[in-house]
Amino acid sequence: QVRLVESGGGLVQAGGSLRLSCAAFGRSGRDYGMGWFRQAPGKERTFVAAISWSSSTIIYEDSVKGRFTVVRDNAKNTMYLQMNSLKPEDTAVYYCAAARGLLATRLRDEYPYWGQGTQVTVSS
Repeated sequence: QVRLVESGGGLVQAGGSLRLSCAAFGRSGRDYGMGWFRQAPGKERTFVAAISWSSSTIIYEDSVKGRFTVVRDNAKNTMYLQMNSLKPEDTAVYYCAAARGLLATRLRDEYPYWGQGTQVTVSS
């Protein structure tokens, strides 16, 4: 079992930055890949970024490439999402997730463990 707790969301103006954190409790962070997803009002939860257990593989959704950076610190069992040049369309609840396996994946069904989410609102 893995319990995930996100933090760092908030309200920011367009062009601003936020850093989200995801603390994992339970199994060692070296046992699974991790990812970030987001869900805007009235829309499905979609992939944002993922990182393998060793950080050797990192993947991003096209619209956040060059603006968002995902890193993890296995010693602290924590994953981070640095979000720069934020746009109003980035507004959503952001969820972190722990994968079934070690690899980075964009497939939502490969993530059995989810945090409670943190709200990110970008004003224009």
